[in-house]
Amino acid sequence: MTDSIKLDLDYVRAQFPEACWDWAFFENAGGAFVPESVIRRMTSYMSECQVQPGYPFPLSHKAQERIDLGHHLMADMIGADGDEVVISASTSINVYVLAQALRPLWQAGDEIIITNLNHEANSGAWRRLAEFGLKIVEWPVHPDTGQLEIDLLDRLLSEKTRLVAFPHVSNITGDINDVVQITDKVHAAGAMVCVDGGAYAPHRHVDVKAWDVDFYLFSFYKVFGPHMGCLYGKRARLVEATNQYHYFIANDDTTHKLNPAGPNHESIAALAGIADYFDALAVHHFPSSSNTLFDRVGSVYEIASRHEEVLAGKFVDFITSKPGVRLLGRQTGDREARCATFGFTSDRLASAEIAGLVGAHKVAIANGNFYANRLLEALGIADIEDGVVRCSMAHYNTEDEVDQLIRVLDSIL
Repeated sequence: MTDSIKLDLDYVRAQFPEACWDWAFFENAGGAFVPESVIRRMTSYMSECQVQPGYPFPLSHKAQERIDLGHHLMADMIGADGDEVVISASTSINVYVLAQALRPLWQAGDEIIITNLNHEANSGAWRRLAEFGLKIVEWPVHPDTGQLEIDLLDRLLSEKTRLVAFPHVSNITGDINDVVQITDKVHAAGAMVCVDGGAYAPHRHVDVKAWDVDFYLFSFYKVFGPHMGCLYGKRARLVEATNQYHYFIANDDTTHKLNPAGPNHESIAALAGIADYFDALAVHHFPSSSNTLFDRVGSVYEIASRHEEVLAGKFVDFITSKPGVRLLGRQTGDREARCATFGFTSDRLASAEIAGLVGAHKVAIANGNFYANRLLEALGIADIEDGVVRCSMAHYNTEDEVDQLIRVLDSIL
């Protein structure tokens, strides 16, 4: 049904504050713009029911209802049940708390496989468990391509493996990893997976049940919402994990036991605005659609990803034509192979210099290590702080904006 439907960019961009379009914005991988629907939800909560939720008076009931709505809509969007989702301050803290919650279930000598393709959020917290006698097993990327090799994982898995931590998509290379294939192999070895979807969820539909992942994480601020993190876990895994909150929190209270900071009320309520946004796009592009939120979101991502594929193809064709430029990751815009996030270096100019020169033309890109230091080291990037130049696109970017980015980079490179 979606094959013949093209994303209506005028309608999409009308959902956001007008000031968003003052610049050509290509630092979406660091955090996406927020539509008016999210802003309205945040504002209305704080102006209408900013009280402690759950108490026996009307305003408190309203607050609880809005928090519950935001939580359950986010679970619905990814195909999860409400008690399988923990919403906390960030992906980094979600992984840290999860690691501490699983640690008592394991013994000294048990193994955790971690790839250096990870953003540090899905790396450092697991590596710290070596202090308790767990063995950290490295799953390195290929030093030239930056890609994970499945055959190598086969050799690393053992009867002592307890968990494998890897990203769905690298926030540097943009390459998409085969989550189902990796998860099947890990489960066959009797272990669990923890997948960082922070660089995938802004571009493709998340379907945690179809993928059979044990844990899946992403950040709402990269998916057009407030600065918060989402942890999905299979209910049995969350119940099994040890409580990290107050001692009186019930072990089956899965939405709170792994959130020791407690819920951020107004931000969780504002998450309903993400669902509002996807619903608006679904109704606009598919007027007769009356299916579930999960299906509507999937339909929107389908046409959005086809649009992003066009943008990615333009950029790949350009950047791979430039002498002295190294594009990390797959040299394609194919949406089955990569998302529209690109990291590159120049043998003539520092990454910071390139980003600064581009910014002088009201085009926003960035440079740095983007919390993927281990990956840059593995790929032989000499100056980790200068890092790579990163250009990342979202579905609301236009072809004209990509052409503008290309013209500016062409004059610099």
